[in-house]
Amino acid sequence: MLTRLDRYLLREVAQTSVAVTGVLLVVLLSNQLARVLGQAAQSGFPGSVVLTLIGLTTLQQLTVLVPIGLFLGIVLALGRLYHESEMTAMAACGVGPVSIYRPILIFALVVVALLTALSFRVVPIAGMRAQEIRIEALRTAQFGALEAGRFRSFAGGDAVFYAEKVQRNGQLEGVFVQRRVEDRLEIAVAERAEQRGAGQAEQVFVLFDGRRYEGVPGRNEWRVVEFQEHGIPVRMPEYRAKKERRELRPTAALLGSAEGPDRAELAWRIAVPTMAAVLTLLAVPLAKLRPRQGRFARIGVAVLAYFIYSNLVATVRVWIEKDASGGAFGMWWVHLLPIALAVWLLWRDERPGPLWRRARAGT
Repeated sequence: MLTRLDRYLLREVAQTSVAVTGVLLVVLLSNQLARVLGQAAQSGFPGSVVLTLIGLTTLQQLTVLVPIGLFLGIVLALGRLYHESEMTAMAACGVGPVSIYRPILIFALVVVALLTALSFRVVPIAGMRAQEIRIEALRTAQFGALEAGRFRSFAGGDAVFYAEKVQRNGQLEGVFVQRRVEDRLEIAVAERAEQRGAGQAEQVFVLFDGRRYEGVPGRNEWRVVEFQEHGIPVRMPEYRAKKERRELRPTAALLGSAEGPDRAELAWRIAVPTMAAVLTLLAVPLAKLRPRQGRFARIGVAVLAYFIYSNLVATVRVWIEKDASGGAFGMWWVHLLPIALAVWLLWRDERPGPLWRRARAGT
């Protein structure tokens, strides 16, 4: 049963953490929006694909934003309470570290559970889906509907299409098609045409009531063929991922693998919720302010601590991936360092002053 003090601390920490995470998310979304819009403008993605990609990539970045948002949220919330002497009043009433940790750990457990679901299941699925959407959008944009009065080249420049008019039903009028097959050149003109199989690997342009010219440039031997209906197939390149991305593999596949990259990816997925729990333990003693210190006095120290911690995790991840000697012990020892720092800070707060000074005061 939560006391009124527990609910108060829980509300302060939760609101501040959500606010910090929201600010970080807005900054990330601005960068993501610029990158995705640039890719969409270059490749011709539709608007619906852009929004979907932004949503999926945001899900992937939450595993990085939520731990730092939780950490800074706790430091800011407790920093305000220290600055306004509320923590001093609580201590005078007998409120100790255990009473402060209890509501914060309840909120942290919810965050850790969310990060576990994101890291182990949601993020790999979202990454795979985002990759599939990009490939499908590239394929569709490569051979999308033609625009009137504009030349478009496909299949690496081997095929060029032009239409004077494009009807609402998609039918083309005044069509010109040029296609190169090895050293031969085929040119076809037709009164009308229609496009079939848009978005598929094999596209077909069906021309009606036209004429086709075939020959080798520079030679006088050309063949002219009149037709009522003529299909021109165009084989589009298949878009695939350049290489297998480990972060997209299911967690079950990583568990049974002995390869360094798979073990590094699994260690990272475990590290995401573990970092949130460890940072929660460190945030409480780190947020303590001395008299007359400003509310934000500990933010710089907190950012530095997170920077060192996250970079150590990233370094050990690379060691594990490359089977280096530094990764032989795994990543657990990295998490023990901030835990040891948190324990030392709590011990120092409970027993202030150097040992020699306390011994001298006892005599």
